[in-house]
Amino acid sequence: MKTKNIALVLVALGFSHAIAGEIDPSQEPWLGKYQKQENAPKPEEMLLNTDPEPELKEGFENMVKDDTLNNWVLKGGESKFTAKDGVVTGVCTPGEASTYLSTKKDYSDFIFTCEMKWEVDINSGVMFRAKSGEKHAVFGPQVEMEGVESTRGWSGGIYGQSCGGYWYPLWLKAHDKARKALNKEGWNRVTIYAKGNTVKTWVNGVPAAHWVGDGTYNKGYFGLQIHHAPKGKVLWRGIKVKELTGK
Repeated sequence: MKTKNIALVLVALGFSHAIAGEIDPSQEPWLGKYQKQENAPKPEEMLLNTDPEPELKEGFENMVKDDTLNNWVLKGGESKFTAKDGVVTGVCTPGEASTYLSTKKDYSDFIFTCEMKWEVDINSGVMFRAKSGEKHAVFGPQVEMEGVESTRGWSGGIYGQSCGGYWYPLWLKAHDKARKALNKEGWNRVTIYAKGNTVKTWVNGVPAAHWVGDGTYNKGYFGLQIHHAPKGKVLWRGIKVKELTGK
């Protein structure tokens, strides 16, 4: 079932308080640019994330151990990733395609969290439940982390990488706090909750996206992105995941 259909069902069942709808005036130019994308939601049918950020201490697995990347593999381009003192550093190689440091393991239902920091600005993000195919080395949903120079404020939104564009842009009036959540000078905590078709995100504890998929992307790998660009350097730390089981 498509996101917009699920939203309509929720309205019919009396859950209209969960629906947002009003575009922020500052976002009108982005609405004009992106509303024709395949995945673009109708503002009046978007759901809001009003939940507190999940507890992030108990039951998590450290995904980078002993400063090795043995459980990860590069996909896409050949930009460079290294690990030292618990910090993963991604450095753009000019001319390379977007590069994803990707987990060898697939994940289905989970809570994922990490911290990100930019030393040289570049578009980035965290792929989750991602897939690979003959046409695209990496495709699927991504938590957009657009860098420190952008004034749009969509870090924490959900982008369909190589599969139709934005599923959840942060263009509503209700997303004002989320658009302001990014710390452009320091570390930023990114948290993803994925259970079945439901995905929610937080940036520095501020609720951002609430996307309901159609089941196409309910399992896949994580990928840390260094976008195709002339330059860029991103740091990640505290990369950990808790797999969710049961109902």
